[in-house]
Parts: sequence; structure tokens; C-alpha cells
Amino acid sequence: MRLRILFCFFFLLLTAPLAWAQRPGAQPAPRPAAKGQPAPKASKVELLPGARELVGGSFNGQQIRKVIGNVSFRQDDALLFCDSAYQYVDRNAIEAFSNVRVVQNDTITITGDRGAYNGDTRTARMTGNVVMRDPRMTLTTQTLDYDLNRKTAFYSTGGHLTDPENTLDSQRGYYNTETQVFSFRTNVKLVTKDYTITNDTLQYNTQSKVAYFFGPTRIVGKQGNIYAEKGTYNTRTRVSDFQRNAKIETPNYLLGGDKLVYDETRQYGVATGNVSMTAKKDNVVIRGDVGRYWRGLGRAKVYGSPVMRNISDRDTMYLAADTLVNVESKSETDPGIVYAYRKVRIWRGDLQGRCDSLTYNRRDSVIYLNRNPVLWSQKNQLTADSMEVRLRRQKIDQMRLYANSFIIGQDTLLNFNQVKGRNMVAYFVDSKLRKVNVLGNAESLYYALDNDTATTGLNKAVSANMVMRFADNKLQTISFLTEPDASFIPPHEFKPEDQKLKGFQWLIEQKPTRRQVLGKHFAPVKKAKPKAKKPVKKTTKPAPKPVAKPVAGAAKK
Repeated sequence: MRLRILFCFFFLLLTAPLAWAQRPGAQPAPRPAAKGQPAPKASKVELLPGARELVGGSFNGQQIRKVIGNVSFRQDDALLFCDSAYQYVDRNAIEAFSNVRVVQNDTITITGDRGAYNGDTRTARMTGNVVMRDPRMTLTTQTLDYDLNRKTAFYSTGGHLTDPENTLDSQRGYYNTETQVFSFRTNVKLVTKDYTITNDTLQYNTQSKVAYFFGPTRIVGKQGNIYAEKGTYNTRTRVSDFQRNAKIETPNYLLGGDKLVYDETRQYGVATGNVSMTAKKDNVVIRGDVGRYWRGLGRAKVYGSPVMRNISDRDTMYLAADTLVNVESKSETDPGIVYAYRKVRIWRGDLQGRCDSLTYNRRDSVIYLNRNPVLWSQKNQLTADSMEVRLRRQKIDQMRLYANSFIIGQDTLLNFNQVKGRNMVAYFVDSKLRKVNVLGNAESLYYALDNDTATTGLNKAVSANMVMRFADNKLQTISFLTEPDASFIPPHEFKPEDQKLKGFQWLIEQKPTRRQVLGKHFAPVKKAKPKAKKPVKKTTKPAPKPVAKPVAGAAKK
């Protein structure tokens, strides 16, 4: 019996080359050669010594040889091992069963329950509990096609990839073992030590540990979430570079833009193009062209025509400047601070203003305006070297003017009523001016009117301190507290120098409008005009011709 086995073994080696293949109809289709290059000519597959039994026969009209026990084959740089195999004599094909293992260059190892190989195209298919390993990763799936010439693997039945740092699952995958680049499609999920990444199309380089995203992608982590529709993420350096509607979301902030680069290690992000930064607990939104975010410091900086929108109850305040900086409060409940630099403009329904720099402390509800500020409230213009606007329940409660304070208001006849002094404190009720305390070097100039239709004179007064009371934005009383000097000038004695206090400046042309402050970033969405319906042409149908009906009883001719 042993002599018969040895005879069959040598007969097989001398009469026909052996090939790895699968059953007819299940053989993987050969991949076309690269354009301009001829397909490489396949070498013959060798059966290595050591098989326990060889049996010849036919299967479905094809001559086969069955190899049983400790089976091993070689073709160039590849080896195949299995418990048993069918060798097809008439074609370069083989089918392997049980404990199938393919090894290429001692670096790629694929195992499975069954294996089929086309020796001419050097393409193999492994099925059943397939595991593919190289020095950098392990892939498990149920069916895997492998091209030994191109060293590429493909699966479409769901795969699970692991390396020392990450795991990845997808429905379909393609792996180039030379470049160590995976391409994944459908229900992709990459899990790192810091993030869980989900999307529909992803490429992953197992050597560089860089993931490339195509289509809507979500990265969920302990420190925050990222969304984008295109970009890369380096799982080793933890740096992401995203495009198309990119957003970073943390418990307190939402930062987005057309392009977004975020370094998780440094907790630093840069967004460019249609940048939007939202401080959730403060109900503040800042938009601009470029945004920078330091998560560890709780600090965000936006520039490029930035605009801030702060919604409080029904009042919305817009703040524009060359640069806006938002600093989070360390307390979870307290709001933070906004800093604005250069060409600051403010707009809300009851207050407009401009200055060179501004600080908005939302915890204390105080707005500090520095360097030549100008405010307009109702019909009043306020100027000073610096100012404070104090809010209470999101309404103006006080305005404090420091150094060279000046208030100008127009009456119904467009006369300029004026008050000036060293410092002032203006008090408001329901955002309407009620009282002004002038502290130091107080001067006032007010026109007397007859039923708001005629000017009857001009009241001028000088005092160390002064208190003015208003109702419906009209002066009611003036109280001179120290060393007053007052005079009344009738209209016929008016002189140009009497009608303006020193330092008078009417700056109404500088008053910012809502449209100017909102700029391009809060531009209203234009509603599409409904298309006019084309008039339906009425067609007049000709009246039907009368049909002659036979008369009952008429004689037939």
C-alpha cells in the first residue's frame, strides 16, 4: 500500500503541475493587469513532500487528485498548507479544506476553513473564519479575496481589523499589504483610545496610523466630538484636519468652519472660512473668517470681520470688531467675558455705539468701553474718555461716563440740548433715561419750548454738580447742587457761540446701523421669490354642428 502511495506521488509530479483553485463557478475572477503592462506569466505550483495519501479520480467530468494529510504547496514566494486538497489536473487550480493557511514572504499569513486558488492569476479566496495577519495588524472576516501579485485583499461580508492601538469594523474593505493602506466602505467604525470614529468611506494607513475620511464623519471622544465631511485624522499624534462643515463640540463650546485643524494633545484648534463659535451656557455666538480655540484655557479668538450675537430673553445684542475673544468662566454656572479690539460697533434695539476696545463681563452684566466711546440711546448721544454700561435683567440700568463726559439730545424742533461735566452717571428705567448726575464742572444748555412747536429761549447753567430728571426722554427738572450760575437767553439774543458748549460734537453719521454691525456673517437669508404662474390660455371650442334627427311618422322616399 505504501509503495502505491509513493508511485502515485511521483506520477503526479512528473505528469501534471498542480494548481490551487476552487470548484467551477466559485473561482475568483482574475484582476486585470495594470494599464500598459502585460499580465505576469504564472509559474507552476509544486506539491511539497509530506502528504499522507494521494488518490486519483474524476469530479463532475474533471480529472482530480485528492491529497490528504499534512498537505503543503509552493508557488514562488507563497506557501499553502491544509488538511486536504483537490488538485485539478487539466487546469492550474486547487481547492483546500480544513485548517487552510497561506503564507507569502513570511510576512502575510491568511487562515480559514476553506481556500481556493487560481494558479494562473495567483488569486485566492478564503472562506469561513478567515484571519489575515501581517506585522502591523490582524483582520478577521468570513470571506476574503487575495491577489498575490498585487498583494491586495478584499472582503465584502464584514471585517474586523485590529492593530496594537486601534480597532476598525466595516462591511467592505480593501487592503494593500505593500502600502499598508486599508480602504473601507459602509458602516465604518474606527475605535482608538481617545475616540470612536464612524462614517461610510474611510482609508486607513496601518503604518502611519492616519485615517482619511470621505463623506459625513463623526468622531466622538471623552473631551468632545468632531464632525466633518472630508479630512484626515492621525491616530498617533491625535491631530485632525477636516473640511466641509467641520465642527468641534465640547460640553461648553461648538466651533466650526469650512476647514478645521484640531490638536487633541495641545487642545488647540484652528477653523477657517465661515467660522462659527458658540458658547452654549452663555447663549453667545461669534462668527468670522478665522477662529482659534484653546480648550485648556477656555479661550476662543475670532477675527476676519467677526460678529458676536448675544440673545438674552427677547433682546439681542450684536457686537462687531476687528477681533473678538471669548473667555470661559471657570465656574460651570457663571458666564464668561468677551473682549473686542479695534473698530468696535454695538447694536441692540435700545442701544447703539462704537469705540476702540471693549470688555463685556457677562457675569456682572457690565460693558466697558475704552478710548473715545460714543453711545446712542433713544435720541441721546453720550461721549466720554471711557464708559460703563450696566445691565440689569438684560436691560440698561446705568451708564457711567468717565472724564470729558458729554450728553447731547435733540428736541422736537431739532435743537441740541447739551450737558457736560467731568464724570456722569445716567440712570434708566425700562431702558429709558430717567436721571443724570453730573459730577464736577457741570454745564448745561437746554432750549425752552412752547408746546413743542416754538422755541421760547435758551437756559444755560454752570455748577460744580448737577442733577437732571427726565420723563419720556424730556428734561423735567434741573437741580444745581453747588455754586450755580444760570442764565436765560431769549431767541432774538441767540449767538452761535451760545448754542454749543465747548467740546460739542454731533456724531450721528457714525451711528452704526443694524445691517452694518451684522455684516456678512449674519446676513439675512434671502427668500426665493415664488415663481409667477403662467396664465392658462383659454381656448374657445367651436360649437358642435347640429345633427338632424328623423321625424316620427315621416314618409320614406
